This record gives sequence, C-alpha cells and structure tokens, in this order.
Amino acid sequence: MDHSDKGRDFHIRILLPMDGQLKNARIQCSWHLKKLLHGYHLILKQRLEHSSDLVSFMVELKTILELALKNTEELCAQPPPQYYSGLIGDIENLGWNKVLFIDPAFSTIRLKAEDSSGRDHQITLKFNSKYPREQPDCLIDLPVQFSFSWTPQSSLLSIHSQFLAALESLKEFWDVLDEIDEKTWVLEPEKPTRSSTRRRIAIGSNISLNIEVDPRHPTMLPECYFLGADHVVNPLKIKLNSNVHMWNPENSLLKNFKEILEIDFPSREALEKSDFSMDCGICYAYRLDGAIPDQVCDDSHCGQSFHQVCLYEWLRGLPSSRQSFNVIFGECPYCSKQITLKISTKKI
Repeated sequence: MDHSDKGRDFHIRILLPMDGQLKNARIQCSWHLKKLLHGYHLILKQRLEHSSDLVSFMVELKTILELALKNTEELCAQPPPQYYSGLIGDIENLGWNKVLFIDPAFSTIRLKAEDSSGRDHQITLKFNSKYPREQPDCLIDLPVQFSFSWTPQSSLLSIHSQFLAALESLKEFWDVLDEIDEKTWVLEPEKPTRSSTRRRIAIGSNISLNIEVDPRHPTMLPECYFLGADHVVNPLKIKLNSNVHMWNPENSLLKNFKEILEIDFPSREALEKSDFSMDCGICYAYRLDGAIPDQVCDDSHCGQSFHQVCLYEWLRGLPSSRQSFNVIFGECPYCSKQITLKISTKKI
C-alpha cells in the first residue's frame, strides 16, 4: 500500500495472519519510514490490536505519520539567517555584560539581573526558529508566576525590563527572608532558593517554628506552626494567640515574632547549627531522604527526636501500640513513656 503526505510517498506492507486478525499482523516498511516512526511502535501496536478493520487502522496510521512528520520537521528545522542576526542585534542592544550563557545553536540564553538590594538573579530563555514572531519559553526562580507581554516587535531588552520589574515587586519578600537567613538558624530548607517561601527556624533544642511567607504580603502574619514537645510548644502557642493583636506589618517579620513570642531566636554568632541538629533516636541519622527529625518525645526528661517514618515503623512493630484513625499511640523507644504519632500520608 502507498501513503502520500505533503507530496511524499511511503510504501508500507501489512502482512495478515491466516485468521485475518489485525492484532497478529506484521508491518513492513522502508528504512526511511521506519526511522520516521521510531518511538511510535507501541502506539502502532496498540492501534493494530484495537482497530476494527484494516481501513480504520490505515486512517489512524495516517494520523500517526502526520504527527511524526510534523515533529521531525520541527526538530530538524534550521532557523533562517535573520533569526541569528536579529538575536545578536537584540543581545547587543541589551548589553553582552548581561549574558551569562549562550548555547552553540543560539537556542538557549541565560541572562542576569541585579535587584535594588544587590541580589543576583538569572532568567533562562529558550527560543524556537520563529523568534521574534513567537515568544521564547522562560525559566526563572521566582515564588510567583512570571508572565511577560510579548509582540513580534518585542526584544530581549523588553523581557529583561519586565524581569527587573518583577524582581522589584518581590524586593520586600526577599528582604524579609534574607533577614531570617542571616540572623537565625534555618533548619529547612538547607539551601533555600529564591522561589522558596518556607522556613523552619530553630527556637531551641528540638523546638522550631515553621513559617510560610506570602510573597505578595511578606510582613503580614504568615501561616505558621510549632514543632516540638507539647510541654514546650503549648506556652508558645498561647503567647502567639494572646499577642497576635500586636502584630505590626510596618515591622519586619522577625521583629514581630520576637515581640509576640517574647523570645530571642538563637544567634548564629553564639551557637552552631549542630546545637539544634539532634540525630534521630532510631536510625541515628540527621537527614533521611531529605527529611530531618520532627517528632519529639513529650516527656520533659527525655525530649528525644525521631524521623516520622522511623517512629512510624517502630510503633507499628510494637504489640502494645494501638492506632485510632491516623494517630498511633505507643511507647517512646528511649524512655518508654507514652508517645503519640499523627501520621501524615505525604510522608509515610
């Protein structure tokens, strides 16, 4: 059988078995067609098995072949000369000093920008041969979605200008988090990116504060919760609830937490991170698949910490443990006092 598309002929032979069943048929074709259909073998096999007759299979084969041709042409299409000259002109207009990287094909460019606080940022742009009629794809490390306006008359300079405006709109957000990173011990994330909105801040041994900062309203009271033994956490919860009316958006987030909780966060100058990094009492490691120990025995004489997954496996193996819905009650591996574990389905 012949198949013609865009003026091109492809020869294909379908060998049917004695029973005439399509699902057991074999396809023979030229090396060129075989190369075009590389990666589509499973789809072809599936369509052979499910097509009701040969005609319906040929219709589906035509659709698959057209898709394969389109993808191959797009992959092999070389940009016209004006693409390169236009892109180089764009870079010269922007300034080569703002370019960090260009791949040999001029299809990926990484630009740098500095916000008004002196922080360095990067934006990676991926182009196709239709630039500037079609806008490039954009990869950027921001806590909010970055979308830029684009017309066929736009250029790298217009993207870079909109990028700078986006950075400036997030200046206060990064100021807030930079102060926390510089003045407190952040337990998680270990190496925060510019898009990260979460911080887990050490308050003391086996007690920490987890906050989620709103990038658009960074000095407002964030979502937060305490991690640690109840006898240590509960007084802090009471203070937060009692003094929440004192929260002042004009102050920094760190200053607000200090005043409302009536505490001083451990200083980076006076203490080391290891003072708060207690290893898990079961696996004896600090990090386990990226997680740090966040379950603590509530007994004031014990206070040992555990990874949630380690404590879960430990309690599940004890005959005396009991479970009610998503809560397991059992004995602490260290002091044998009662310990309670609320199971998070995301972690277990």
